Amino acid sequence: MRLRKRAAKAVLYRAVQTLADLPMGQRCILDRLDLPEDIARRLMELGFLPGNEVVPARRAPGRGPRIFRVDGSEVALRDETAARVYIRRDPESVSYTHLT
Repeated sequence: MRLRKRAAKAVLYRAVQTLADLPMGQRCILDRLDLPEDIARRLMELGFLPGNEVVPARRAPGRGPRIFRVDGSEVALRDETAARVYIRRDPESVSYTHLT
């Protein structure tokens, strides 16, 4: 019984995620950018602002960059960059991969 409780707690502690961890079509809310200032500033100009909704749309061919929908635009990010953009899941979100 204790093992199950520990496993459940481990899942809760994994709540801190990045855009790289997010499945396609799952909405999220941007929490923070852990990037060099110049890159963070450029992403913020493109709409990656804390509190904004972000949705992974698709991946470029050949395991290329992932494309994210944010602020009415689609932006491609490398996996290394997406792994440093922290998110929180939107509890009211609905995956809508069937619409893409």
